[in-house]
Amino acid sequence: MGRDILKYGVIAGLVVAAGMWGAVLAFRGSMTHDMRAMAVTYLVMLIALSAVFLGIKHHRDVDRGGVIKFWPAFGLGLGISFVAGVFYMLSWETVQATVLQNFATDYAASVIAQAKEKGADAAAIAQLGVDMEKFKVQYANPLFRLPMVFAEIFPVGVLVSLVSALVLRNPRVLPAR
Repeated sequence: MGRDILKYGVIAGLVVAAGMWGAVLAFRGSMTHDMRAMAVTYLVMLIALSAVFLGIKHHRDVDRGGVIKFWPAFGLGLGISFVAGVFYMLSWETVQATVLQNFATDYAASVIAQAKEKGADAAAIAQLGVDMEKFKVQYANPLFRLPMVFAEIFPVGVLVSLVSALVLRNPRVLPAR
């Protein structure tokens, strides 16, 4: 089971890391506020996390003789998702250190600009400015930033693991050949 976690977790991690780099390079100038960049990133996460389904199916068909219960399947999916999440975190740290070095500042400016475009009053914009300054200080701390980045992908992995475990516990779904 550990081998499957590593194998499929690394596959998912490499796909999500490549997708992140692709999105960053494609949307570099607008990464902080472009909904297209966010949509592409989450689509890549789903594609990468399809490795969870493949890993559970492989484990069920090869190692378990075509049968797997929900909890072992769910645990395997969580393990694969965890490894993919670590790759995602490390990839983001690399992106931030090389390409998006001023991400927190650019993000804060983007949030304030959006509030101004929506017609927020001066007091709300001033408060938002204070909040964004606090955010920049927090985001500079890896103990704040790393769990926050991990939390972008891991809940998606939990959901994919849940659905995959529910589907693949039935040995008649995509049976081994």
